[in-house]
Amino acid sequence: MTAMTYGDDETIRDILTSAGDVWAVVGLSGNPERAAHRVAEKLRRIGKKVVPVHPKAETVHGEQGYASLAEIPFAVDVVNVFVNSALAGGIADQAVTLGAKAVWFQLGVIDVAAYDRTRGAGLRMVMDRSAGREITRLGLI
Repeated sequence: MTAMTYGDDETIRDILTSAGDVWAVVGLSGNPERAAHRVAEKLRRIGKKVVPVHPKAETVHGEQGYASLAEIPFAVDVVNVFVNSALAGGIADQAVTLGAKAVWFQLGVIDVAAYDRTRGAGLRMVMDRSAGREITRLGLI
């Protein structure tokens, strides 16, 4: 399967522009060398509130971090996943339980069964795509 199988332009644009403004970024730490840090900055530039989710619960880009999705005390619209593919399915399941509107598995994060479950639960989903690259490609910044 190609990356295009896991998110068409309409779904990608919809998640980036209409799914909501609160994005939990799972795997986001204070390390500016990591892709999650750069993508979070791009999300902020298009008006998203970025909520860091990382075991260290670090504050990143001025936003309070949380050790898990379950610890976030407010609604999350999109869960953006920057973790090992073996862990991603469980995070997608948590996103469904928490009532998120969409899940985004970043480039290299692949779990086809989780993709199918998440879509089957009615959430929009993109897998194996970089949100940062898509923001640029679609001309959102």
